[in-house]
Amino acid sequence: MRQRRPGFIAVCITLMLLLSNTIPLQAASPDLQLDSTKKQQGNFFIATVSGLQKAPRLWFNGSSYHMFLQNDGTFRALIPVDVMLTPGKYAILAINESWKEKIPVEVSSNGLSVQKVWLDKKTSGLRATQEEKAQVKTALHRLTDQKQWSGLFLMPATGRKSSPFGVKRSYNGAPVSSYHKGIDIAAPQGTIVKSPADGKVILTGYESNRFHVHGNTVIIDHGQGLTSVYLHLNEIKVNTGDIVKKGDPIATIGSTGISTGPHLHWGVYLYGTSVNPELFVRNEY
Repeated sequence: MRQRRPGFIAVCITLMLLLSNTIPLQAASPDLQLDSTKKQQGNFFIATVSGLQKAPRLWFNGSSYHMFLQNDGTFRALIPVDVMLTPGKYAILAINESWKEKIPVEVSSNGLSVQKVWLDKKTSGLRATQEEKAQVKTALHRLTDQKQWSGLFLMPATGRKSSPFGVKRSYNGAPVSSYHKGIDIAAPQGTIVKSPADGKVILTGYESNRFHVHGNTVIIDHGQGLTSVYLHLNEIKVNTGDIVKKGDPIATIGSTGISTGPHLHWGVYLYGTSVNPELFVRNEY
């Protein structure tokens, strides 16, 4: 029997390799993943979609959420659970032109009690101006593609936590009409307020310029739907458009706007909905 020459065998192997490179690999099927299917009011779901070239839309409780491209090629969104959302069963839906996937989820109560707040006649009569409300709302709903933050957030100021996030509030004995959308840190006037993470200053508002309720205000965009707000400030040390790094001084604690004494109100928002700021201090996202 005649043996095959080594050169002939090498040519055959080369042809096989070339042909194998022309056979398209089957694309991975789209897949929706959640970090958990159970969350408390004021927390958020982390939704990740893989296997797609274009971001799908996410839906939760009747609202649509933009997903952001990550370095690994997946798409991600941090979906907020409003404190006032009724506990119960819901679903998160991811959908595009040719695919959809739905995952059932459950929302539980944060278990916090009602806090009674008493204001004097002058303070209780203050109302946010239309300009103040519009500027704050626009800033808190800002969406930018680049993720600016990394690692754990810093606490923005030292002091005593005088009011936690998420408590329902009754003003001057009236029925509950809202909840506390941040953490209050009581400290002497002039205490430094630092940026808890990298970002861009997108709003500076002043009590002297009709910010009657929020008082002197700073809002920072951290990217991908995450913003943070600092209220009732004394001195503001940054300007709109400034780039800030974690730990940079941005202001000092004051008692401007509707405030019963020197403190910092620190809020963190996802897609314009407030979530517990301490989640970002304790965990990396």
